[in-house]
Amino acid sequence: MTSIVMFYVISAFILIGGFMAIASRKIFRSAVWLLFSLTGIAALYFWLDLQFLAAVQIIVYIGGIVVLIIFSIFLTEHTGADLPAAIGWRKIVSAFLALSGFLTVCYVLSRNVFIRSSQDFDAGISVIGRNMLNTGDNGFALPFEAVSVLLLAAMIGCIAIALKKNPEKS
Repeated sequence: MTSIVMFYVISAFILIGGFMAIASRKIFRSAVWLLFSLTGIAALYFWLDLQFLAAVQIIVYIGGIVVLIIFSIFLTEHTGADLPAAIGWRKIVSAFLALSGFLTVCYVLSRNVFIRSSQDFDAGISVIGRNMLNTGDNGFALPFEAVSVLLLAAMIGCIAIALKKNPEKS
């Protein structure tokens, strides 16, 4: 019973953080709410006893991408400025796309039968470490490199945001 309650508390933390990240009008507050939401996802991994994934979540997403976003916000001239309000038709299109995506996920989940595997999986650090270097069937070399490309793209995006010229001063 406490396990179910803990799952719902962590899930509520993730959802509230995600909602507040998109609902906040201040860009720095949105980044902080994103940090809270990603921390909740790491807590969910810890709750599932997947320490390596939780550590990767903390190091890559919280320690890497969110910190880069916050640094780029501080490097811009409008740190405390409000985010621009969406135009009326953009709100409608965004709400429609979000609702259609939610309904698609619900449809796919209702059509599939999920079977719990009877065999345990080994999520130990040594097994994951061997698989990280493996390029075969169970290897993670390509996803590991994809994460490095993701961090590079986030860094380039943050630099582009920080170097953006202010049209009022030009």
